[in-house]
Amino acid sequence: MENATVINQMPRIGEPAPDFEAVTTTGPLKLSEYNKDSWVILFSHPADFTPVCTTEMSAFALEKDFFEQRNTKLLGLSIDSIHSHLAWVNNVKNNTDVYFHFPIIADLDMSVAKLYGMLHDKESTTAAVRAVFFIDPKGMVRLMMYYPLNVGRNMEEIKRALVALQTSDECKCALPINWVPGEKAIVPPPKTLDEMDARLKSTEYELVDFYLAKKDI
Repeated sequence: MENATVINQMPRIGEPAPDFEAVTTTGPLKLSEYNKDSWVILFSHPADFTPVCTTEMSAFALEKDFFEQRNTKLLGLSIDSIHSHLAWVNNVKNNTDVYFHFPIIADLDMSVAKLYGMLHDKESTTAAVRAVFFIDPKGMVRLMMYYPLNVGRNMEEIKRALVALQTSDECKCALPINWVPGEKAIVPPPKTLDEMDARLKSTEYELVDFYLAKKDI
């Protein structure tokens, strides 16, 4: 029972990302130091040398410039040894010329996987599901995604979500469904009658109703 509680532990949006130290393909790493002054996308895959995981890790690697331009570091994880990770990185590079430049955590004792709720016992107790955590430069968890073992992630949605989070922070606004850069943002709704009256008379916004107004950003 105690073990199940640990396995199902997971962070919450808006709370500090649990800190940890780990062995990775680029050397020892402490999350709080790696995360300093930058965003981090922490993501897990079920196992090395597997087809879906190879496509996903390759997709992250191919988007290196995108993430660097957005001050975002990548951090992978699976419950494999460092030797398995290194062999897999080398294998993929030799076969496809794609290089996994980002650190990949060797989480053999499953400590990080348990800390982040990556082990879902109905899927597997020894392989992490496909989890994604967006951590901001203040070390706060801002968004989480979970996919099952047999369905790959959507890289375009991961990129869109990152840009949306950064845009929302910068512009102090909310963003509507399917928002992509260049589209209008949602203005916070009025909180008083006077604010509502002013909103209804304003020509500054695209007004659907007093509670739903959009603006260019």
